[in-house]
Amino acid sequence: MLPDNNSDALILNVDDSDGARYAKSRILQRAGFKVIEASNGGDALLRARQDRPNLILLDVKLPDINGLEVCRQLKGGAETNTILVLQTSASCIGTADKIRALDGGADNYLVEPIEADELIANVKALLRLGRVERALRDVDRRKDEFLATLAHELRNPLGPIRTALALLCKLDPVVPAVQDNARRTIARHTDHLVRLVDDLLDVSRISQGKISLQWESVGLASVIRSALETSSHSIEARGHALDVNLPQEELWVCGDAVRLSQIVANLLLNAAKFTAPGGRIAITAVREGDNVRIRLSDNGIGIAAASIDSIFGLFEQSGHSPDRVQDGLGIGLSLVRNLVTLHGGQVSVHSPGVGLGSTFEVLLPLDANVPLPAAPAPQAATGGSQRIVVVDDNRDAADTLAELLEMYGHTVRTAYTGAQATERTLEFKPDIVFLDIGLPDMSGYDVAVKLRQLPIPQQFLLVALTGYGQEHDRQAALQAGFNEHFAKPVDFGKLAILGLHIAP
Repeated sequence: MLPDNNSDALILNVDDSDGARYAKSRILQRAGFKVIEASNGGDALLRARQDRPNLILLDVKLPDINGLEVCRQLKGGAETNTILVLQTSASCIGTADKIRALDGGADNYLVEPIEADELIANVKALLRLGRVERALRDVDRRKDEFLATLAHELRNPLGPIRTALALLCKLDPVVPAVQDNARRTIARHTDHLVRLVDDLLDVSRISQGKISLQWESVGLASVIRSALETSSHSIEARGHALDVNLPQEELWVCGDAVRLSQIVANLLLNAAKFTAPGGRIAITAVREGDNVRIRLSDNGIGIAAASIDSIFGLFEQSGHSPDRVQDGLGIGLSLVRNLVTLHGGQVSVHSPGVGLGSTFEVLLPLDANVPLPAAPAPQAATGGSQRIVVVDDNRDAADTLAELLEMYGHTVRTAYTGAQATERTLEFKPDIVFLDIGLPDMSGYDVAVKLRQLPIPQQFLLVALTGYGQEHDRQAALQAGFNEHFAKPVDFGKLAILGLHIAP
């Protein structure tokens, strides 16, 4: 139980009546609270922003701004939305008045005259609630920081693993079947770890409302095709028969192409995981008026009736395929639901019961607009062989990427600190610089600024290659002068936009 530390709480008492304001302040001060005052709505808003009280005792009838509007502005302001508001009134005493105040954001509503004990008890109760909410927000903040740090720490070793594997394949492309199978196993499980890290961060971003969608007109066929490429390994590995039935006409939806593909891919991966080997998976899409319905069905383990309503919940899993242990984090379907909602659509699931398969349906609004032409991709300064500097304090990551790039005909220099990066770039005059953000002597952002100030031609592409992959990390990189931002481990397919073609 949280203690009542009255002296630690600051209360703003807002009332245009000098007598009423004085009486309430005296009651609160005698109870040990620190009290400041305001006699109108404008002053109340100003003091709330300046003094950041824990609670505002707010009268409804004020001479300049109605107290209900003051409350609405407080709850709508980024600096004041966490301040507790106890609305009071001697004239607006009906049920409708209370409902209007509570709907406007007030945390409680009292009708005057208020007994001293009742006022103190309500203030204490709200302050206890405030302390609990602050504790929960702190836990949530630390959880998000932990997830970001965890993703960074996991991505750092995944980078050299993926690069070393590509290097092995390039060094010795023709190997015995057993060795080739071992390589494919490493690649498959590396990709799986990368997806888990990305899913964890997506959950965090969505819960904070920080996910950013790149809106454009997207062809449904390309969405399905990309999702099939992502999920094909899992489907083929378990020997599933896949039936794809799409309409002949091209259908367009408005949304983020990557996220739309992620929706379908997560459903396909879910079907593959929870269907016994040799099962059947079918994906169809049909136009329904101004919408498109994507239906994905399987003959897998099915879903119990009691689990239907919770299947899209975070960290929820309903059963597991008998031929394998329960795997995954139970966040794929939660991501599907949130991403579909962000696109203005709906997702649902139906199952006749356990052992009888499942059918997921996604309904998305169609976009009648003609798709905009794609923006030209940035190009390296020259074609063919490139001059490249790779900067990373993780020597394994820097050296393996450099060796792989050299095997594809590029000339590469490595650096392990920000100071070395500046020296190499000045001397080598590269076409591309891959620059890690977390360097031992200075931030990669500071290095980027220094590189952009060097007395050399500035046509080189500056690419952030980092374990920090959230949207605000990408924006910070672009503002510092980077042309591109890639999260570790690097997806070699994305390097094509830089004029680098590396087989994964």
